[in-house]
Amino acid sequence: MWHYAAVLSTRRLVPTQDQVLVPETLLKKRKSQEAARAARRAEAEKTKQANKEKRGVIFKRAESYVKEYRDAEREKIRLARESRKQGTFYVDDQPKLVFVVRIKGINKIAPKPRKILQLLRLLQINNGVFIRLNKATSEMLTIIDPYIAYGYPNLKTVRELVYKRGYGKVNGQRIAISDNQIIEDNLGKYGIVCVEDLIHEIYSVGPNFKQASNFLWPFKLSNPTGGFHSRKFNHFIEGGDTGNREENINSLIRQMN
Repeated sequence: MWHYAAVLSTRRLVPTQDQVLVPETLLKKRKSQEAARAARRAEAEKTKQANKEKRGVIFKRAESYVKEYRDAEREKIRLARESRKQGTFYVDDQPKLVFVVRIKGINKIAPKPRKILQLLRLLQINNGVFIRLNKATSEMLTIIDPYIAYGYPNLKTVRELVYKRGYGKVNGQRIAISDNQIIEDNLGKYGIVCVEDLIHEIYSVGPNFKQASNFLWPFKLSNPTGGFHSRKFNHFIEGGDTGNREENINSLIRQMN
């Protein structure tokens, strides 16, 4: 009797074929999962390293831009001093960049200026855009002069606009520029991979200015602190707000940003 019970017990300890196959399947699954985890870890490490290298490149570019801006400013100061010594006036280079803000609505606008406002993407009051200044755009600005305020933005103004009010056009959608990846995804093929690249391309009116400015959604500014002048639609030189105010555009933008 004892021998029979021992045989039964031994049989129960010997696994069946089905019982053997299940652990083999689980083992293969476990190996597959471990391989997938290892691949994910390797990919994560690769991405981490790539991001680290990218941050290094961005930092170096930002440093080079700071040096470029500083050197340009020092050169202006040097030339101005030389001019004073010689009893002449230093005349800066003709500005290449303008910032244009629409300050008048749609009522009583003739077809030609209306078309130009649409072409420049100035569809609403307080919309603002960066424009390359050349003969063609100068003529356009003259035609729409009664409906806009414009002038020559400095580096501080360009930077503050992009950082505070910057939105990009991504697949026709207005998307906040919340990180450098958005810029790289849309402008990377032009060598513009971060916010400072974008600012530099705009401010210096670089070779890819058109792509950079078109990527930027028209800025939506607020009414200026304290409001516009009571004679808003008079020209700036007549005590109003329209037309070219040259460097004074910077103070207006600060009030509207």
